[in-house]
Amino acid sequence: MAPSTITTAQTWLAFALPLLLASSFSPTLAATTDAVIDAAKREGEVVYYASMNLSEANALISEFEKRHPYVKVKLQRSGSEKLLTRVLTEARAKKSFADVIQTVEFSMHIFSRGGLLARYIPQANSFYPRDFKEEGFWTTVYYNAYVTAYNTRLVPSRLLPKTYDDLLDAKWKGKMMMEGTKAEWFAGLLQIMGQERGLKYMRDLARQQPSPREGHELLAQLVAAGEGVMDINIPASSAERMKERGAPIDWIALGPAPAVMVGIGLSAQAAHPNAAKLFLDFVLSREGQKLAQTPGRFVARADLAAEASSATREIKMVPVNPALAERLDEYAKQLRSIFGT
Repeated sequence: MAPSTITTAQTWLAFALPLLLASSFSPTLAATTDAVIDAAKREGEVVYYASMNLSEANALISEFEKRHPYVKVKLQRSGSEKLLTRVLTEARAKKSFADVIQTVEFSMHIFSRGGLLARYIPQANSFYPRDFKEEGFWTTVYYNAYVTAYNTRLVPSRLLPKTYDDLLDAKWKGKMMMEGTKAEWFAGLLQIMGQERGLKYMRDLARQQPSPREGHELLAQLVAAGEGVMDINIPASSAERMKERGAPIDWIALGPAPAVMVGIGLSAQAAHPNAAKLFLDFVLSREGQKLAQTPGRFVARADLAAEASSATREIKMVPVNPALAERLDEYAKQLRSIFGT
């Protein structure tokens, strides 16, 4: 997120905490499957707020509507920062339009704390590990792991870095690129390394003079074009999309990889609560998760994770703590200070 468009954690909480105080708990939406379907037929639609890729959102919607033609999904898609602002602004005005909300974990944490998510246990709840959900409020649809992408023509396999510390080798100085505004990557590595060691590592990495740019898709293109030999903090899915097009790019994890989750939950003020539950349960079902499991993008559902390739299973993913949402502004300032972004 760019510094000029960051909505600070303090501002998020200023929105959310009054809502939390006004409602000490969110309602539980509960009903039998048959009752949910009957009620969903009467409601006829579900309003879906999402920050995911448009084509992927449409794939989920299309399959859901094939299975449940009596419910139409109305998608409202925007970037994660805009979606956060929209939901909090609507809540403050006491005009909630969303039935289902799907966005990055930090926003879902704020919504949960603010009483904006309904308490609901999805049918597939037992398939999702504890670290990939806030029990009863939101569950991970997919997660993006921050890895290192490299140009396969410029970095032969024998020279590939194997650890985070390998990026500090003098031969890489001035040759690497980075997304310079990703406070969640910065926070995730500090979570993995520990605060003291992590900050020292970041300062050492900054001395390697990685070129800061903005936009993962742009960075993947630049690495593939050879303008930089590596991008040190890219979601695996961004590199995979370029790789699928035949570009000379691949990616590696240099150790435990910080994984930023995208969660889904029900609005506490849903106008179509039963259709919302039906849609949410589909998204978290095995069929829905197969649609979300695109190359380089990971799902937390245990049965599908177990079926992943051996190479993927060997990568240790570390879910970034959603509560770090309350410190993202601090991490963003540290990132800018250290790397000059």
